[in-house]
Amino acid sequence: MIVDDPTARRRRWHWRTLDNAAGGLALDLGLYAVSATFAAITAVTSTLLPHRAWGAVAAVGYLLATLTVIAQILLRRRMPTSRLTGLPARWAVTGLAWAATTLLPLAWQSIDRAGGRTDRAQEEVLVVEHAGSRLLEHGTPYLGPDAIAALPPGDQLMGYTPYQPGMAMFGLPRALLNTWWTDSRVWFAVGTALALALAVAALRRTPATAGQATATTHRRDAALLRGVQAATVLPICALTLATGGDDLPVLALCLLALAFAATDRPGRAGFAVGLAGALKLFAWPVALVLIAWGLTRRAGTRVAVGAIGLPIAALLPALLVDRDALTENVLRFPLGHGLVTSPAQSPFPGYLISSALPAGRLVAAALLIAAGVAIAVRLTRRPPRTAAATALICGYGLLAAIALMPSTRFGYLLYPLALLTWAPALHPPVDTPAAR
Repeated sequence: MIVDDPTARRRRWHWRTLDNAAGGLALDLGLYAVSATFAAITAVTSTLLPHRAWGAVAAVGYLLATLTVIAQILLRRRMPTSRLTGLPARWAVTGLAWAATTLLPLAWQSIDRAGGRTDRAQEEVLVVEHAGSRLLEHGTPYLGPDAIAALPPGDQLMGYTPYQPGMAMFGLPRALLNTWWTDSRVWFAVGTALALALAVAALRRTPATAGQATATTHRRDAALLRGVQAATVLPICALTLATGGDDLPVLALCLLALAFAATDRPGRAGFAVGLAGALKLFAWPVALVLIAWGLTRRAGTRVAVGAIGLPIAALLPALLVDRDALTENVLRFPLGHGLVTSPAQSPFPGYLISSALPAGRLVAAALLIAAGVAIAVRLTRRPPRTAAATALICGYGLLAAIALMPSTRFGYLLYPLALLTWAPALHPPVDTPAAR
């Protein structure tokens, strides 16, 4: 039996007190109200036209969700046991909020874009769709350095595909048919919804003992709802999926991998995170931490087969078709050695250091490497033994990496925010073998 640290217990108590206030409705109200404010400000002040269009629609969706939760709180005061204020009702409001603040603006922008509007998608959408067309025509989603250099200077940035080869699969529908539902964002949303649904189903099947089944199941489902909210209706996720979208299926697959880890299915966990790694590099640190978790359960090989094998399998065809194109897009460009530099310049410490200090990029790189070494030492000396601990290490590790990278985006914060919020849902039920 492991005794919790008193400080950790106090932190959890304070969070649970806040999270359980008014049966969870108080925090729901804060989430939707703040999100409505953020969306309204975005609609008025954003310099990116797809963001402004998202904000105009999402602000109404968040406002409706806010008013609904206010009505639930008032009803709960009159009828504390009403089914309209319970956990199933909160799940329903979350689903409707996601539809109104993410799926509706996504479909709206996709239809407008199919009708000829050129200001209804971020560059990531075009990059992924071009990658799908190249994959279909040439067998690789990447342009070589000579082909990129031959483009007009203003188009060279769009010639890069800084993703893993699997991301091009989301661009294949557009390569086959030009209509609104072949917009890559539609398929990002489908992949995200499917992965999250599988994660929720996996965690809900986790058994609990008969004497504590009701209380344990309610706590787990409440934590699971909060995790789903962080990956769907949180503005940083809703905005990203509606206007760009490529990060959300990667995040959802990582959450699915952690759900499989929490239910003691290491092979499936490795497969899920391997799929994410075949889409984007951001999943690779999560894969390494999951392998460390697998080693504590004598299942490291089972995790590694999918976590490492799938990204390698995705890279091999592109490597065989055009090795220079793969290297230029996947290595040189993200490391700042491409023909053009990445426009990702959010004011995090790494970017400020690299731009303000002499040899700043070297200093920022050294700090990033130091953070990586510290995490590696932590994994070696105290590997995570639970899925919840794995999620926390991934969340804090990615937060440190995003803060210290010389070139990064504010939107990347969706990874650590969702992973850290997902962690409480991964705790095993009381008195199961995993908990002991």
